[in-house]
Amino acid sequence: VIGYYLESLMSHILTFPTLFSGGYVANSLAIMTDALHMLTDLSGIILTLLALWLSAKSPTKRFTFGFHRLEVLSAIISVLLVYILMAFLLYEAVQRTIHMDYEINGDIMLITAAVGVAVNLIMGFLLNQSGHLHSHSHSHRHSHIPQSNSPNTAHSSSHGHSSLAVRAAFVHALGDLVQSIGVLVAAYIIRFKPEYKIADPICTYVFSILVILTTVRILCDTGVIILEGVPRHLNVDRIKEDLMKIEDVYSIEDLNVWSLTAGKTTAIVHLQLVPGSSSKWEEVQSKARQLLLNTFGMYKCSVQLQSYKQEISKTCASCQSSSA
Repeated sequence: VIGYYLESLMSHILTFPTLFSGGYVANSLAIMTDALHMLTDLSGIILTLLALWLSAKSPTKRFTFGFHRLEVLSAIISVLLVYILMAFLLYEAVQRTIHMDYEINGDIMLITAAVGVAVNLIMGFLLNQSGHLHSHSHSHRHSHIPQSNSPNTAHSSSHGHSSLAVRAAFVHALGDLVQSIGVLVAAYIIRFKPEYKIADPICTYVFSILVILTTVRILCDTGVIILEGVPRHLNVDRIKEDLMKIEDVYSIEDLNVWSLTAGKTTAIVHLQLVPGSSSKWEEVQSKARQLLLNTFGMYKCSVQLQSYKQEISKTCASCQSSSA
């Protein structure tokens, strides 16, 4: 997948300055907003590569969980930067809508918009071809591997996630292409019908909404990670039910689930064993770890066990502490 992201990274790095500078010279807010949307894509690609790089770094004595949260901080900073630029472009769009005292260079706008369409067409074609080659090669390589809880299954699953990542990137490229075509249509209108230059701020409004829709989920996800909330794809009640199905588990004293960063979920669970089963603690711990790691896809987990304690003893202890 790194190859796909690197290809997309290079194209965005080359295209973003072209679109933004072209929009600035043409005095077109629509093209600059299109470039702003591309900046959000560029930030996402950089964050993905940053996450891959940070995942290879070992934890230190000070940062025992590693440096995964740097990805979250980078995401927040990049989104805030995008919002600042978008607010400026929206302000200019409102001023143009009210006063209509501006001129747009239709020729430069048309050429720049055409470049944006061409780049998105190339990126969509490359991602489509890469996805076909990737799925074709791995379909032959893993066609006779049985599906089981083994390293082979994890390896096959990783390639499945890689294929999904390429498909998601292809769909996103199609969305960018549609937006670039919209800018091209607006540029064509303004070039041959300058009296309809209102199309430029209208495109800015539409694309600003797209930028907000693209980034709101990023902010929500980063907020959940910073507040150490449960990831949206996991259900704590379902985890508890499956843990209680493990033989010799009497109760779940505590369960904490949170994310170090996107895609890296961690869990700490405290289980109480049934009476007389203390000798089976290794078997129970192994089953609980396999459930959390393999079934629920945890990145790390810690399973704490304790022998059975009667509830009455807890009640008495609490009564004593309260009376004291």
